Amino acid sequence: MPETNRRNASFGEYFARVGPRMDARGAAEHRRRLVEAAHGTVVEIGAGYGATFPFYPAAVTSVLALEPDPTLRALALAEASRAPVPVTVHDGTAESLPVADESVDVVVSCLVLCSVADQSAVLAETLRVLRPGGLLLFYEHVRSAHRVLAAAEDLLTPLWSRMAGGCHPNRDTAGRIAAAGLTLQNMERFGFSALPGNPRIAHIIGAAEKPRT
Repeated sequence: MPETNRRNASFGEYFARVGPRMDARGAAEHRRRLVEAAHGTVVEIGAGYGATFPFYPAAVTSVLALEPDPTLRALALAEASRAPVPVTVHDGTAESLPVADESVDVVVSCLVLCSVADQSAVLAETLRVLRPGGLLLFYEHVRSAHRVLAAAEDLLTPLWSRMAGGCHPNRDTAGRIAAAGLTLQNMERFGFSALPGNPRIAHIIGAAEKPRT
């Protein structure tokens, strides 16, 4: 999401087309698992076309969903009207969350931390807005654990990032979350082929807690 991380319009239109195909291949189930622990006041960064909205549990009282791309944001607005919990959709980026310090119970990141321009800035904002004991729930694709594949991802990243809205396939996102001061909890690592013919690449899904003291 270049800008600091705003997606360009062409990528937003592309993702609006291919995202539902990814969901049908298993990403929808990953999204459902992602938000099982969501509760209270939620901020979802890079909400895309609102594909996570149907899965928010009744324990959630409100969702502020931020999406900088106008094509995706329009789709998210339509999806919000059908969500099982109150969802408000706004233009915004993960580097500058429009909420007060320690006012949020959960931040949700779904296939977003690969594409932000500055992961450290996003995670610092996450820490700022979370209440002590609050959770970052994340579902992301990450750098391969296999040396040869990881090297290939390093070679591919400069070109792929320009083509795919700033996406970096070689980020150690779990390591960056921990380095930011969040405590990793239940995290699963798995391979997932997002589209037919694509290789299975490394993904993670889990939660990280803001320290209580």
